[in-house]
Amino acid sequence: MPFNLPILLTWLRIVAIPLLIALYFLPASWATQHERDLFATLLFIAAAVTDWADGYLARKLGQTSAFGAFLDPVADKLMVAAALIVLVQLGRTDAIIATIIIGREITISALREWMAKIGAARSVAVSMLGKVKTVAQMAAIPLLLYHAPLFGIDVARYGNWLIWLAALLTLWSMGYYLHMAWPEIAKRTADEA
Repeated sequence: MPFNLPILLTWLRIVAIPLLIALYFLPASWATQHERDLFATLLFIAAAVTDWADGYLARKLGQTSAFGAFLDPVADKLMVAAALIVLVQLGRTDAIIATIIIGREITISALREWMAKIGAARSVAVSMLGKVKTVAQMAAIPLLLYHAPLFGIDVARYGNWLIWLAALLTLWSMGYYLHMAWPEIAKRTADEA
């Protein structure tokens, strides 16, 4: 297993997951709800920044690797799933939203793995729609974690709008990827019949 700065940043993102969850299980005497929300928000934002930084550094330093390409999306999906589960537990988003987003990630990851196995990975490569979905979700989650008004802005309301937008984009992008993969799926199904 290779080890370099980009992979270290990815591992730090994975280590941040139990820290994010643990913040909400600290004794009440250790931190107020607002302090928990603030630390969780900062931790999630730091994780999002490392997501950008590890890819940038891997390309800039010539340290791309198959292991890094595998680990990076796993870290992203685990962090988002953990944050969504925390938000559902706190009553700040609906379970249906978390189910849609997490379910899509599992479905598309499995689809990409299968398409790569049959040599057709290009048809389900990351699209602009997928990137817009990711931006909406990565903006919504910190707003929902913070939850309190900030400089007179109703952060929770904007977070809710963005998470619903992310859920809609999630369904749309899943449909797009399944549509792109459908010719291969149909061909393989016909060949096996």
